[in-house]
Amino acid sequence: MVFRTCMGVLHDPADADDVTQEVFIEVLRSIRKFRADAKISTWLYRIALNKSLNYIRDNKKHRAFSLSGNPQHEGFTGDDFEGPAEILQNKEKREILEQAIESLPDKQKKAFVLSKYDDLSYKEISEVMKLSVSSVESLLFRAKQNLQKKLLDCYRTSC
Repeated sequence: MVFRTCMGVLHDPADADDVTQEVFIEVLRSIRKFRADAKISTWLYRIALNKSLNYIRDNKKHRAFSLSGNPQHEGFTGDDFEGPAEILQNKEKREILEQAIESLPDKQKKAFVLSKYDDLSYKEISEVMKLSVSSVESLLFRAKQNLQKKLLDCYRTSC
């Protein structure tokens, strides 16, 4: 769960591994501070999200949504094989989408990652982000609108 959350933000297995370790080190250091007013999974999600976003901020040279080097995403899509042209085209599309997600405001990006990458419900996202369910719904609606606008603009200008 923690690794998947880190991957949802970082999209690089090595970086996600590193941040996952940092999350569990933080958990060990601060377990005494955990208040049982929320589920431990909510607390873990919050730490994982914050550590991932801090990693991006602290490593400016790092592209937050880069999937390069991950063989799962480099040409095999189940039972079929894609040729070099299709691999390149899919990689370019993925990079455009990743850049659009990265450009979202922080709260929208957090909500979007928790929703689409971690498949959390609105209620679970509201607990992780300490927001009302209606605020989460609004964030996700705006995130989808922003992504749609950015992607349409991009494809219209052949980005």
